[in-house]
Amino acid sequence: MKSLVNQLVIVSPALSDANNGNWQTAKRWARLLSDTYRTRIVQHWPDSDTKSFTPNHASDTVLLALHARRSADSVTAWHAQKGSSGLVVALTGTDLYRDIRTDASAKRSLQLAEKLIVLQPLGLNELPPEHRAKAHVVLQSTTSRKTLHKTSRHLRAVMVGHLRDEKSPQTLFAAARLVASDDGVLIEHIGAGLDENLAQDAIKTGAACAHYTWLGALKHPQTRAKIQRAHVLVHASKMEGGAHVVMEAVCSGTPVIASRIDGNVGMLGANYDGYFALGDAQALADMLRLCQNDRAFLGHLSAQCALRAPLFAPQAELKALLQVLS
Repeated sequence: MKSLVNQLVIVSPALSDANNGNWQTAKRWARLLSDTYRTRIVQHWPDSDTKSFTPNHASDTVLLALHARRSADSVTAWHAQKGSSGLVVALTGTDLYRDIRTDASAKRSLQLAEKLIVLQPLGLNELPPEHRAKAHVVLQSTTSRKTLHKTSRHLRAVMVGHLRDEKSPQTLFAAARLVASDDGVLIEHIGAGLDENLAQDAIKTGAACAHYTWLGALKHPQTRAKIQRAHVLVHASKMEGGAHVVMEAVCSGTPVIASRIDGNVGMLGANYDGYFALGDAQALADMLRLCQNDRAFLGHLSAQCALRAPLFAPQAELKALLQVLS
């Protein structure tokens, strides 16, 4: 039985029903840290979760909050009771590349936190200079999957991300229309239709393009299996703190075609050859055709990704987390 003296609370605005990256991060961190801390995941602190045990908020020693803006109330409540001690804020893509520039609550979370976490090294550049000294890079991790044999008859591409503007599904829709049905490129799109207009666009794209299929939301194991079977993962996002699906692809032997944004470059490296300019549907379509027609180039991307895979090992993430929380 772990002592309640070392009690960690992870605040995640998204819980299991959201099936998104924030929930996957919270769940994984709770598991990784369970040998050091007694952990629980809540949406708000202080909480009244009594499913497993009645929490004694006085014995909570660390608050690890995902989102500077969406967890701002919990950050403020902790600071009011305990000060900055033990207060850690992990910054997401919308935090780094939007909210901390304009949102007062997000800015206040930066000020109140004892330590900050960014999920890839280029995220440090987005922080106000006065806060960089307390910031740490924690690359996220995932389990490795066996690389599968993949057909040479066509290219199977998959994009994973709920349909919302930050993920730039519009770029994929446009690229799908630029790819001809006989180009040998099949596109599967996974994600819930959170934006009704984008959901309608996905439906229209599927009707116009037999090689594009919107699958809607899938469970995480199903999504990982789809990534594992694909030739490439498409990641067209406008802003990312450090995308789960990128590391899941890399650790499944599936190379990534990604928008050239800091969140992707911070994970895949500045010299990676699988980038296209943000929003450039023509460049994405051209790269999909290149991967289909030039398997040597596809193999080159796979080799580059394989070199990055050790960065996303669970033990590396645990070591980085413990350094922050010590």
